[in-house]
Amino acid sequence: MSIFERNISDFCDFLIKRQLVVAGRETFYVFWLRRYFQQEINFKGTGWESKLPQFLDSLKREPQIAPWQVDQASQAVQLYFNNFLNAQKKSLEQGKNQGEKGKSDWFDGQRVLADLTEWLRIKHYAYKTEKSYLNWCRRFLQYSYECKGKNDEGNICITPELIKDFLARLATHGKAAKSTQNQAFSSLLFLCRHVLQIDLKDMEKNLRAKTAKKLPVVLTPIEVKLVLSSVSGTNGLILRLIYSSGMRLSECARLRVKDLDFDQSLIFIRSGKGDKDRSTLLAEQIKSALREHLQRVKQLHQKDLSDGFGEVYLPGALNKKYPSACKEWGWQYVFPSAKLSVDPRSKKTRRHHISDGAIQNAMKKAVRAADIVKPASVHTLRHSFATHLLLNGVDLRQIQDYLGHVSVETTMIYTHVVKNLRNPAISPLDMLDQMTTE
Repeated sequence: MSIFERNISDFCDFLIKRQLVVAGRETFYVFWLRRYFQQEINFKGTGWESKLPQFLDSLKREPQIAPWQVDQASQAVQLYFNNFLNAQKKSLEQGKNQGEKGKSDWFDGQRVLADLTEWLRIKHYAYKTEKSYLNWCRRFLQYSYECKGKNDEGNICITPELIKDFLARLATHGKAAKSTQNQAFSSLLFLCRHVLQIDLKDMEKNLRAKTAKKLPVVLTPIEVKLVLSSVSGTNGLILRLIYSSGMRLSECARLRVKDLDFDQSLIFIRSGKGDKDRSTLLAEQIKSALREHLQRVKQLHQKDLSDGFGEVYLPGALNKKYPSACKEWGWQYVFPSAKLSVDPRSKKTRRHHISDGAIQNAMKKAVRAADIVKPASVHTLRHSFATHLLLNGVDLRQIQDYLGHVSVETTMIYTHVVKNLRNPAISPLDMLDQMTTE
């Protein structure tokens, strides 16, 4: 049994022993608590006190949930954090006072990683985020083993000071970038909060590296034209689609056939960054090539079906709700992979979408062929999309919707780029030639 399931089971026993709820209602309180943890990632704030009102508001918006059920959900979360966790802390402190001090610092490394994986999936983190968090936690556990070793039971000693030393070593000896250091800290913070239940206290504020605000790399319209003319085929179509719509690379790779609306010239992006949906532009110039590409993809899909394959990954529980949807044409990826592969979670053989690396390599070769010295990547096309729309007088709020930014302040970074491109100041050196000597 994982740490999460053990806590849930202990919470249920706690309610029964303390007689805090009506007998036989414990399962309902456990149900609301599970639902809170599943939705917690979507709420703003750091503590449960700030997230609970948002959770209750989301329940009130569901017509099938009665007001008394909302009150019950509120009681369940409060009982867990105020009563159950406090009782656990007191019990732990009593154990330390009885000579068991330091025992709680030892953890089974393999069990920790298994529980971490379960927590990440409970909170519906992306697969890439799961891989990244697991990688950093493995490195930290290895560092713990090297520093403090293992006890007779093979457990690893983990303390807040050891976490601080690991991040300090990463920054000083590893010369890690600020974003890399913050990613490592976020991984360990998640580990401490949900798996190890270690309180980092003030370290949560002090261990994050301060990030600097930098202007994005933007290509001029002429440079974009040179880059796009240097690449053809499917990769060229993808790069044109990204520049014309402002999509992220991962959003374009995961694009499905049903999300293309040729009649309204729109692209619907599902579960983008932050698990948000939005719509963006579908350029007229790209429609013809995109239709031809879809015809070839449809032929490939029909061949997969005849070979006994043809399934595609469906998010969440849609595969159970619509069992035949995984083979329907509308759910297929617009840019499928050239080869079948095994899903790392379900172990099913499917045709996944094209890899990000293939598109990045195509962009890198196109930039070199265009003889552009700017450090341009695929994401540069997204920056260029926003900047060129601003130059053409498109409203900033509208660009924010196209890009999927939560705050308009994020989109306002492009106003600084436009300021440099539009009406630049004349250098004093150039003004010397215009001056006349007396």
